[in-house]
Amino acid sequence: MQSLLQFFREIGFLIVESSPYLLLGFSIAGLIHTLLPTSAIQNRLGKNDFRSVLRAALWGVPLPLCSCSVIPTAVSLKQAGASKGATSAFLISTPETGVDSIGITWALMDPIMTVIRPLAALMTAVATGMGVNLLVTSKLDGEATPADSESLADSEAPCCANTEPDPPVASCCEDPATKPEQEAPAQPGQSWVQRIRASLQYAFGALLDDLVPWFTIGLIASGLIAVLAPENLFTELIPSGWPAMLLMLVIGTPLYICATASTPIAVTLIAKGLDPGAALVFLLVGPATNVTTLIVVSKMLGKRVLGVYLITVSAVALIAGFGVNQLYSRTDLDLVAAVNDLHEHGPGWLGIVSGIVLVSFSIRSAFRIQMGRRFANWILRRKSEPQAE
Repeated sequence: MQSLLQFFREIGFLIVESSPYLLLGFSIAGLIHTLLPTSAIQNRLGKNDFRSVLRAALWGVPLPLCSCSVIPTAVSLKQAGASKGATSAFLISTPETGVDSIGITWALMDPIMTVIRPLAALMTAVATGMGVNLLVTSKLDGEATPADSESLADSEAPCCANTEPDPPVASCCEDPATKPEQEAPAQPGQSWVQRIRASLQYAFGALLDDLVPWFTIGLIASGLIAVLAPENLFTELIPSGWPAMLLMLVIGTPLYICATASTPIAVTLIAKGLDPGAALVFLLVGPATNVTTLIVVSKMLGKRVLGVYLITVSAVALIAGFGVNQLYSRTDLDLVAAVNDLHEHGPGWLGIVSGIVLVSFSIRSAFRIQMGRRFANWILRRKSEPQAE
């Protein structure tokens, strides 16, 4: 009984602490989507130079797309003439960070990690994009043909059917910007009231529909870690530093999770003693290198690009993690203590009200995307697989 109470207490804490910043982040994300549609950037990323890579990485940082919904957008960029380096940079910076994940990082961690996380994502994206431009040639990398790219964009297979993300609860294969009922670009003659209404409809409609299954999984995983993981997990059982960072690299590489959902998991691991550098490795690698993304990179950009993509993301994440550990140790800052201090303070009225609002919107999204039915179908399919063999 005590463990069950601890499980729900951890989930409640994460919701209350993060809700005000998530609501703000979703609102800003909706404005970005409304005022800066994808078509505005598709034609400016075609050269194999640093400027195109940097533009793609910078534009990807605030955009509210998760690990899966970024794929159709990246395919459309490639079809519109974006270079392989720019496409790779966009595929990394977009899911690794966003205005929503920046908000929840501020709420659950500290200002330093809030600044370092998007900067590290930008650095990873730029390094990977430049590595692709410098080390890969179109004649040798097995680049997908235009017909292949079109079939990749039109098919849901790379995102859901082929890889079967665990569990496939959201229709994230479809680019929210391509759905008529979710498209909200600014139209000539629209008033600011109409634009704000459209942005909020997108933020708490299509965007929340995409993220609520994975955020729910992240909260459940955080509660389970809080209950099941021993308190000395990262102080005695798993050494800090490189062993912990390498472990997070191995765990995060195939993991199918978005930046927002990965944050409460990282926070719970930090509370168990995980050092800041290893937490940053998990936050960078998880959203950028899941199995689905890697398959799409291989099909769309070629196997040589995939190799550069994996090696560069892993290397930069480890280097950034090492640098963060050095920063915290030399400045006597303690992220573990900062995270634990949050648990000791009672919830404020703003957090409670925001939590109620966010949970209400999330429940509405869960019903709208039939999340329960998707979970049930996934479980039944898994159970029937051995019998089919």
